[in-house]
Amino acid sequence: MKRKIEALIKKPFVRNVFIMASGTAAAQAVTMAFSPFITRLYGPEAFGLMGVFVAIVGIIAPIAALTYPIAIVLPKHDSDAKGIIRLSLYISSGIAVLTAFILFVFNKSIVQLFQLGAVAPFLFLIPVVIVFSGFLQVIEQWLIRTKQFGITAKVTFLQALFIQGSKVGIGFFHPVAAVLIILSAAGNGLKAFMLMLFAKGSDYNETAEIEAGQTSIKDIAKKHKDFPLYRAPEVFLNTTSQSLPILLLTSFFGPASAGFYSIGKTVLSIPIQLIGKSVGNVFYPRISEAANKGENLTHLIKKATLALGAVGVIPFGIIVIFGPWLFSFVFGAEWITAGEYARWIALWTFFGFINRPSVVSLPVLAAQAFQLYFTIFMLVTRVAALAIGYYVFLSDVIAIAFFGVSGAILNISLILITLRISKNYDENGWR
Repeated sequence: MKRKIEALIKKPFVRNVFIMASGTAAAQAVTMAFSPFITRLYGPEAFGLMGVFVAIVGIIAPIAALTYPIAIVLPKHDSDAKGIIRLSLYISSGIAVLTAFILFVFNKSIVQLFQLGAVAPFLFLIPVVIVFSGFLQVIEQWLIRTKQFGITAKVTFLQALFIQGSKVGIGFFHPVAAVLIILSAAGNGLKAFMLMLFAKGSDYNETAEIEAGQTSIKDIAKKHKDFPLYRAPEVFLNTTSQSLPILLLTSFFGPASAGFYSIGKTVLSIPIQLIGKSVGNVFYPRISEAANKGENLTHLIKKATLALGAVGVIPFGIIVIFGPWLFSFVFGAEWITAGEYARWIALWTFFGFINRPSVVSLPVLAAQAFQLYFTIFMLVTRVAALAIGYYVFLSDVIAIAFFGVSGAILNISLILITLRISKNYDENGWR
């Protein structure tokens, strides 16, 4: 048994996952250590306003560069990967300028149309966040490509320490929602700066790169056009569907309800950030390499999915059973409703946790069009779930219950369909 464990630890995939997870674990430990102080300093309404801002940014930021950075891992030559980096930075800068112009011209109309009066003073932070997000996505994907997982782990911890510590330190003197919002906006920029500070160049044969020839930005954009055509709309719709509860809960039940959801979602994101994202970041280059070598992709996806299921069933199960008591004990009595929310969110996030191998496999399987169509269906389903909970039952808890159950069913379906696609890929050799 000891030899098997030692052999398992020595495997590059397991070792890289451990490195990524260790940094995320340290960051999550910092977040949880500060959370009882933060929740008592700011309260549900401040968290609700921060949640609204983060929900808006969460819809826009992931498509800051039209998802081109995700393609950085795929090219055989580093010169092409660096071309994608330049393309991504040009696009994110252009989108930031366009967003700033739209906000300047149509600010009042946007605030009235989407009922954003509570966070109106902070909307001009959005272009800044877009620039930060574009840089962060580029440097993160470059580090994944060059397998510099240790740097990402270290910076993830340092960023959490600075941001969470600042929330507590400033909150002792000025505990208002503006502090939470501004620090949230600065988070991506801080992380991007630190990653660039610690990042190293890749080791590759420069002569071979020159002989392979330089691909123009235009040709690179055309070659990877499936990312802006399919992946960017899919990411936009997916993040929209995940932000819907905060925006709709604020509209239906007020900022406090959004605050309950925000803290519940934050707690349940811990295992996702700790292990799920780490596995996804390491699994993506691994399955891309496996596809190039003609390995069995279905076996890899199944193995990773089952492993995540075994790891996640205990923490998510604890939230389902003891959610209200745990939240009131850790965060204070006024957060017991957040524990009720968390019970239902746990169903959705558990299956979202174990579907990471499937999600990161879809670009390799050339199935991004399917992912877009599936996300459209998912968005419609989630809107319907929340609407039924509000208009039919007039209950925020029931609305979240419908949202959580529908999310669980959708994630299970995504895993099963991805496995079928990968099986066809393996059998037919679609390259």
